[in-house]
Amino acid sequence: AFDNEWQSALGVQRLLQREAVANDVTARVVDLILATRHSHMPQTADEQLLVDVDLSILGAEPARFDEYERQVRAEYAHVPEADFKQRRAAILRGFLQRPRLYATPQLQASHEARARANLQRSLAALS
Repeated sequence: AFDNEWQSALGVQRLLQREAVANDVTARVVDLILATRHSHMPQTADEQLLVDVDLSILGAEPARFDEYERQVRAEYAHVPEADFKQRRAAILRGFLQRPRLYATPQLQASHEARARANLQRSLAALS
């Protein structure tokens, strides 16, 4: 399934509750994990940094990015090829449609251009 972040958030929530971590801390950790779903631009400084680190792979050198794309496909090997291509292309298009991929000035400066080139190349390969 394409709900890894949700599953991770639920698992961490259970663990933190079992360990009697304060509810506000637990909620904050869950919110940070859910921010990595990339359904919207991160709002807080912590979300921005965490999401930018999570997306840093998109701006990796092309060979490393290509390896990452192979790893993503292997993770979803159970998904039929046509379905995977359709879903993956939609995700990549979603990133490319954003005015900027990175919220922090540092990663925007160092990763944005290469990330967009990697995403466009990967999207073309899925067609």
